Amino acid sequence: MSRIGKRAVAIPSGVTATIDNGTLTVKGPKGTLSMGLSDLISYKVEGDEIAVNPANDSKQARSFWGMQRTLVSNLVEGVTEGFSKTLEISGVGYRAKAQGKTLKLELGFSHDVDLVVPEGLTVNTPDQTTVEVSGIDKQAVGQFAAEIRKWRKPEPYKGKGIKYRGEYIFRKEGKKK
Repeated sequence: MSRIGKRAVAIPSGVTATIDNGTLTVKGPKGTLSMGLSDLISYKVEGDEIAVNPANDSKQARSFWGMQRTLVSNLVEGVTEGFSKTLEISGVGYRAKAQGKTLKLELGFSHDVDLVVPEGLTVNTPDQTTVEVSGIDKQAVGQFAAEIRKWRKPEPYKGKGIKYRGEYIFRKEGKKK
């Protein structure tokens, strides 16, 4: 029995959910999101809840149950509140600047790194060492934040690089004489 899957996803006021042709569509104040539905799981929109249950008693259906409920919950949370990730840049001369639909990163390379912001996401730089990625799709927000981070992962000796806010960098001791 999935502990997560047993709970129904509550639909807040101002949000509508519909199921047709194997697609769940959720509309809310921040936008519209849709998701393809698995044949192994049965979905029901009942009043102000979305119930997610396995369609049969197979091991694969029971394995998908909790994950599919979480994906539905992410759709509802995305159209009501949205998601965001904050990245912090540390290092001498490392900085970031958002210019329209482009994020310009100076990371110690001989050239600047220009990243095009995907459709549906917004990137803010409150200061030169902070980047905030936000949007309604949790997967897209996390993916773009990971693409920014991969340009300069934090290194363990001085801690220079791009890290998520709140991420702990395990520090190593340098060489001794």
